[in-house]
Amino acid sequence: MADKEQVRRALAGVTMPDGRGSLAESGALSEIVIHQGKAYFSITVPAAQVAGAEPLRKAAEEAARAVPGITSALVTLTAEAAAKPAASAAPAKPAQPGPGSQAKVQVAGIRHIIAVASGKGGVGKSTTACNLALGFAAQGLRVGVLDADIYGPSMPKLFAIHGRPTLKEGRTLNPMQGYGIKVMSIGFLVDEEAAMIWRGPMVISAIQQMLREVDWGELDILVVDMPPGTGDAQLTMAQNVPLAGAVIVSTPQDLALIDARRGVAMFRKVEVPILGIVENMSYFIAPDTGKRYDIFGNGGARAEAERQGVPFLGEIPLTMSIREKSDAGTPVVVSEPDSPHAVAYRGIAAKVWGILEGGATQRPAPRIVFDA
Repeated sequence: MADKEQVRRALAGVTMPDGRGSLAESGALSEIVIHQGKAYFSITVPAAQVAGAEPLRKAAEEAARAVPGITSALVTLTAEAAAKPAASAAPAKPAQPGPGSQAKVQVAGIRHIIAVASGKGGVGKSTTACNLALGFAAQGLRVGVLDADIYGPSMPKLFAIHGRPTLKEGRTLNPMQGYGIKVMSIGFLVDEEAAMIWRGPMVISAIQQMLREVDWGELDILVVDMPPGTGDAQLTMAQNVPLAGAVIVSTPQDLALIDARRGVAMFRKVEVPILGIVENMSYFIAPDTGKRYDIFGNGGARAEAERQGVPFLGEIPLTMSIREKSDAGTPVVVSEPDSPHAVAYRGIAAKVWGILEGGATQRPAPRIVFDA
């Protein structure tokens, strides 16, 4: 079985583009992770050199694959923007480089990429992402969904898609299709019951591959179902994917709102605009009596959006229909288009699209300062 030191030794034979030293000694190499014979690592290059760094990436992949015991290699490029001048050197309006100063390489053909995120799991983020995407499609937009929740991929079930993606050419995959939407998920590439015991670099590499090595074609919007939480995988992805903004999903109760605040703070830290907050499982209407119950409280997300100075996008009720239709792979926006919950999802999609296209921006948000 190959180990990462064998791979590192192989990469010592890969020369950097400037001819000065090897990749293994350059400091540009990330941690090397090996899982089931596949090597994962990334190479950091200056933003100005990204376009010319593809030969280096390919050479690194070939060197890694040549190691006995390595069946394949997944190598991604990470671009770092040059540091801005210090205050003393700037002629006007000096600015220090912030956490979001990494260069984010655009994805050809995709007009907007948005994240649907939550500070914690179990708040209905994936169901919201699925129905939000269908809400965009209902407006006549060309839509794709990237399931970036590696540990708990939900899109194959939500869209009732079975099978595996086909290879178009080289390393490029054709996305799967569901209800007129292009979908890519790690769930299409691994067995449904397989345990995803992956470290951070492996997760990031898989997400980068699904984003950049899939034939998305021309899209008006790509909805990214982010992993729950605010850990390394989420932060690294937010820093490297050119996100036009983020939609935060929360339930009304205080415990969920605490984590929603962390989600808002994370995206602000990496300078990703907050498109707004959605209150999911907002209330429950008893089907037999029609009586409303605020099981998790109500209005907490609206109040939090006002406190944070970001748009409140809408309320989604807790209903058996959403659960049943999601489990069956027939999301309510397409299976019950006239239902109140489908109308709510389409309304949220319309608000988000209006912000992206019309500049209906949020009120100025307070600047959050993070202590070192």
